[in-house]
Amino acid sequence: MENMGKMDYMGIEVEIFAMKQFTTGDLNKQIGDVTDAASREPVVLTRHKKPRFVLMSYDHYERMRTGGDPRRAFHISEMPAEHAGLFDEALDRLAHGEGYDDEP
Repeated sequence: MENMGKMDYMGIEVEIFAMKQFTTGDLNKQIGDVTDAASREPVVLTRHKKPRFVLMSYDHYERMRTGGDPRRAFHISEMPAEHAGLFDEALDRLAHGEGYDDEP
């Protein structure tokens, strides 16, 4: 992806990237190249120089559909209650010298 610069989003500086673009004709003529690119990152398919479709891997689609990567890290203030409870339990065990769950 081509770096298009930076912007401020809710007080956080983020980088903006442009997706690779292919024409629908490219898709017909070079399907292997287009799908290889889409397997690495979403690509834009254009028709008559206008963006018409986005092609991406199924895994990328599923991450978008389900709200992201399940391995997401949270700041403690944003942590879901279920995770916060587990975190608190682990801290209590460590504070009492009980060690980790996975220790013999």
